[in-house]
Amino acid sequence: MRILVVGAGALGGYFGGRLLQAGQDVTFLVRARRAAQLAASGLAIHSPAGQARLHAPPVVLAHQLKATYDLVIVGCKAYDLEGTIAAFAPAIGPETAILPLLNGLRHLDRLTERFGYRNVIGGLGVISAALDDSGGVVHLSRDHTLAFGEIDGERSARIEAIAAAFASANFESRPTERILQSMWEKWVHIATLASATSLMRASVGDIVQAGAQDVALELLNECSRIAAHNGFPPSPEALGRTRATVTAPGSTLTASLLKDIERGAPTEGDHILGDFLRRGRWSTADTVLLPLAYAQLRSYEARRTREAVDAAPVQRLAA
Repeated sequence: MRILVVGAGALGGYFGGRLLQAGQDVTFLVRARRAAQLAASGLAIHSPAGQARLHAPPVVLAHQLKATYDLVIVGCKAYDLEGTIAAFAPAIGPETAILPLLNGLRHLDRLTERFGYRNVIGGLGVISAALDDSGGVVHLSRDHTLAFGEIDGERSARIEAIAAAFASANFESRPTERILQSMWEKWVHIATLASATSLMRASVGDIVQAGAQDVALELLNECSRIAAHNGFPPSPEALGRTRATVTAPGSTLTASLLKDIERGAPTEGDHILGDFLRRGRWSTADTVLLPLAYAQLRSYEARRTREAVDAAPVQRLAA
């Protein structure tokens, strides 16, 4: 199976690196700067599950893509999706399976619109990882799961083939006939955590210390109701995991969305919170906190855009 991993950041670098380590035919689609870095120092993985150093992993630049692949794994930020689609489009053939690992669901709509329903499967990654200063992947927890499945729930031949390719890699591979259920449950989890920590600009532990965990729990209720109205009520086990996460005393956990705000970067707020609200627009009479969290994020993005315009150099016309 020929596999193209779009990007070699924390997500793509980890799962793609583990597949390459296991002997799979993996190529990374990267930008020129990352290609040079990988050629010079290789791809390092620092993980509780085992260290790895892959010297000169195969890479390709967008303009060099000529042939199609059997599987394309996509793990970009939501706001980069359009540019990413343009970059990997030449790799898509009639039988190519596209496995996106983005949060939420809107990317499925965009990918099926661009490539057709037949080419897209559902997927999610459960991992906490980051790149270090040298470009190595630092795996920050013991979770490293990649779940995938047909959107319609069929256990197809291509899902079996992907499962076989993933089976030898050093991560938990989970083919499932309920991938949309799993994606909704992860979306509820992330929307709850992102809303709570960004709205209050605080870690989970600080929110609990302030006695405000009920705010996080009410956000979980609101998100769960929207998921249920869409036909995907979170399971008791999923709800229990999220409740435990957002009420853990002393936890330093914050959502990546808050980290983006704190460093003045663009966020996935519209993809994670805005789209969630739009899918629940006919069931949100008792939804109060989630719209407030989304309004706060839109205000941040508006200020960020204004400050970027204000900081731009003034162009003076020649007299």
